[in-house]
Amino acid sequence: MKFQKMFGTMMFLCFAFVIFGVGSGVTKDKNSMLDPMEQLGKELFFDKIADPDSMSCADCHAPNKGWTGPLPGINLHGAVYRGAVPQRFGNRKPPSAAYATLSPIFHYDDVEGLFIGGNFWDGRATGESLGNPAADQALGPFLNPVEMNNASKQAVLEQVAASKYAGLWEVVWGDPISYEPDKIDANYDRIGLAIAAYEGSSEVNQFSSKYDSYLEGKVELTEQEAWGLELFNSEDKGNCAACHPSAGLKALFTDFSFDNLGAPKNPKNPFYNMDEVFLDNGDPINPLGSDWIDPGLGGFLATRPEWADFAGENMGKHKVPTLRNVAKAPENDNNFPKAYLHNGVFKSLKEVVHFYNTRDVEVWPAPEVPENVNTDELGNLGLTDDEEDAIVAFMKTLSDVNVVKK
Repeated sequence: MKFQKMFGTMMFLCFAFVIFGVGSGVTKDKNSMLDPMEQLGKELFFDKIADPDSMSCADCHAPNKGWTGPLPGINLHGAVYRGAVPQRFGNRKPPSAAYATLSPIFHYDDVEGLFIGGNFWDGRATGESLGNPAADQALGPFLNPVEMNNASKQAVLEQVAASKYAGLWEVVWGDPISYEPDKIDANYDRIGLAIAAYEGSSEVNQFSSKYDSYLEGKVELTEQEAWGLELFNSEDKGNCAACHPSAGLKALFTDFSFDNLGAPKNPKNPFYNMDEVFLDNGDPINPLGSDWIDPGLGGFLATRPEWADFAGENMGKHKVPTLRNVAKAPENDNNFPKAYLHNGVFKSLKEVVHFYNTRDVEVWPAPEVPENVNTDELGNLGLTDDEEDAIVAFMKTLSDVNVVKK
């Protein structure tokens, strides 16, 4: 058995040397978009490394749905995805995994007086540990009991060691995967780095949308889309670019800041019922039940002594997401439902734009966190119904067009 395992690994390594050119100075196969590190990250991203083995990163970050939640029924209701233990739910909808590697390390901008960067909706994946917020973020769900529910870092590494792609680990890192006590932390970090490499690859960050082709002079926007772009950038009307800057080639449509938009609660969020669902130690997942309020950035800052004084003025703020792939849906499915904002309370881009436009002049549910609401850049934009539709039409041009295969 040991000989068979060794022979299999040697054969994989030989195959990898041929395909990936390891040791020859060639980092990519001519038929592949991915180098070995990125390919390892892709294998990890799509592997069901969970307890039980029912959940991968891609189950909440599906490529053909904009690298976010793929299930219509969930998107239409609570928008929060169940974990590997199906009775358990977290508290927020999955953000997009695409373009996440381009977020800067979390920091306070003294000039702007704002916190910038990080990953997760509250910025807590700062990038301080591994040098990239996406790498820090990738390690969180594996050990989260309401997500992938692995018992330990060692348990994660054991599953990778038993995988069909374990030989690729040695190609990338120069030694076999190990979960000896003195190597667990370093090798677990390597998982995050590999996933971030994949998330930073041209397969994930494609810049292949109609808008990108328009900037390259290859296509023209429709009259409605062009009008939407004009409104999107206008300081007098939509003013969307104030937080989602569109200037330049490969614009990311986020300034990586945090905002309280005055969004209401999503009453269907399953997290409100998690006072009746328990972790293995007997604690309820959400002791506050329906009284829970999402603190956003402020909640994270309160856990860090050096930033705790800023917590109050940042309660209710969540990360400004990229608008790339914001309308991404399966091909030819114009009615595919998606969920928007951190809690998925809105179900269409039209609804989001109308909320931004009329929050302060029409009747909407009360904001979940009434403090710190942004009243300077949204709430009474004065857009007509046709202007709202034009902005939506423009945002639909931001969907990448290439198909990602597992």
